[in-house]
Amino acid sequence: MAPSGIHLATLGHRIRHHRLEKGFTLDELGALVGVAGSQLSLIENGKREPKLSLLQAIASATGTEVTDLISGEPPNRRAALEIELERAQDSPVFRQLGIAPVRVTKGMSDETIESLLGLHRELQRREREAIATPEEARRANTELRLRMREQNNYLADIEKLAEKQLRSAGHVQGALTHRTVSIMADKLGFELIYVNDLPHSTRSVTDLENGRIYLPPASIPGGHGLRSMALQAMAHRLLGHTPPTDYADFLQQRLEINYFAAACLMPETASVAFLQQAKKDRNLAVEDFRDAFGVTHEAAGMRMTNLLTQHVGMSLHFLRVDATGAITRVYENDDLPLPMDVTGAVEGQRVCRKFQARAAFTQQNRTNEHHQYTDTPSGTFWCSTQTGASTDGEFSITVGVPFDDARWWRGRETADRAVSTCPDEACCRRPSADLTDRWKGKAWPSARVHTHMFSPLPRGAFPGVDDNEVYNFLGRHASE
Repeated sequence: MAPSGIHLATLGHRIRHHRLEKGFTLDELGALVGVAGSQLSLIENGKREPKLSLLQAIASATGTEVTDLISGEPPNRRAALEIELERAQDSPVFRQLGIAPVRVTKGMSDETIESLLGLHRELQRREREAIATPEEARRANTELRLRMREQNNYLADIEKLAEKQLRSAGHVQGALTHRTVSIMADKLGFELIYVNDLPHSTRSVTDLENGRIYLPPASIPGGHGLRSMALQAMAHRLLGHTPPTDYADFLQQRLEINYFAAACLMPETASVAFLQQAKKDRNLAVEDFRDAFGVTHEAAGMRMTNLLTQHVGMSLHFLRVDATGAITRVYENDDLPLPMDVTGAVEGQRVCRKFQARAAFTQQNRTNEHHQYTDTPSGTFWCSTQTGASTDGEFSITVGVPFDDARWWRGRETADRAVSTCPDEACCRRPSADLTDRWKGKAWPSARVHTHMFSPLPRGAFPGVDDNEVYNFLGRHASE
């Protein structure tokens, strides 16, 4: 890298561009700046980093400025093509093929370079698709979950960034309004626009050229969904995200934008004060935290995982479970025993039937939180569960803590108690001997096929997003 931190190849192309504009050969410019022409050749080809004093001499000899030489922009289209090809041929994906890189010459046409770049882009696309298999996705998700567990699911830098953006927009206290979110977007140079024809593979689309964030109108006028989507779109910009290099990078970016949105909707300072007071009153409850900031039950529960361990010293678990008992979202740092596959992934596994996360679906009263103590091989846990429904079906949200910490929560007096011996299959996964003897060989269920198992995860630069749809969408709206 050059002194400015730019790519050496870009620096070399800019030096060559200004040398040729002045009509100097390598030896002629070398004589003017006091180095051999062969040394300049190495610099122009990105093989050697020049000292600042030499850059100043080159700038003076070519009638330009050092700031122009170290600019990160290629000097022309040809240089941009050559730089992109060099980077592509230096990528691990290409190098592992064992093929010698193509040497670009003056006589090579732009069309030839573009053709080579097309092959490299397709190679990269296929590599992304190959590694984003369901198994790879599960492994990446597991690694991210364990990494966040080690740091209490807490990201200090994003907390500070969120509070800074809120102060800049004039937000002081209370629920974050749609208007304040619009002000935050405006300060970043974006306008929020609501449309009915967003590509099906996206939640929002950001037009970087025209400063627009396109959102669906479904959540207008209430709820936190629309605010959250807008904040997530802004977070990509604020956090300096670039197109993800692999599925793990994609998951990390998704976690960060979700975290930023939550930190804006439930600011750290106000949220911690609320939770600390609730603990002091022995009246912690997800529903109170939810209502104080005007968010969903799920958002409030997840936000507790960010703050309770870090600021209140309380370990806990969070579960989002669908009507079949499958875990769709999870966090735990209290050693709650959870099912997992051979990759260590928990998502997609079914929780014990004795857990309130699953038993709550059998309750007649679905409007209130349900509380339960559960004895497990890892100890006794207390939990609070609320059920809900979405277009994908019913789900439950559970927040729980070890027995000793139940004393700080509303609902601790519940008499509901269950015993789970999972992961022992005899607990709830294996039928009893009587049932097995009665029905073995006499039943033939027809399984439901989960079609998503047959779909590759990525389709474009962003996993799960159809680039063609997105670009067609922007083409329709950019001229409006």
